[in-house]
Amino acid sequence: MFHDGPGFIAGIVLICTLGWLANNWIRAKHGYPLEDEWGGKTVKPDTAETQRLKAENKALHDKLDAMQDRMIVLEKIVTDRGYSLSAEIEALRETPSLTKDRV
Repeated sequence: MFHDGPGFIAGIVLICTLGWLANNWIRAKHGYPLEDEWGGKTVKPDTAETQRLKAENKALHDKLDAMQDRMIVLEKIVTDRGYSLSAEIEALRETPSLTKDRV
């Protein structure tokens, strides 16, 4: 059968090595940490560009959080019953009265 002999063992080693190489190539292509032969991870150090992008990302997240807080306050103001009640009163003041038309 095919299972006996050194060719079978060499085939298994070759398949595992090719799989490991393909895995590391895909990881390197997409920026993930690489894996060494013992399962440890090798992480690329941050460059000036990645540090700048991380700082910009943090600033944008902080700005978004502040805008969300302001939006929550505005929603509370608009949905407040007192605000809508005063708008309704102002709308009633602007409409002509029916009693004036009858006289």
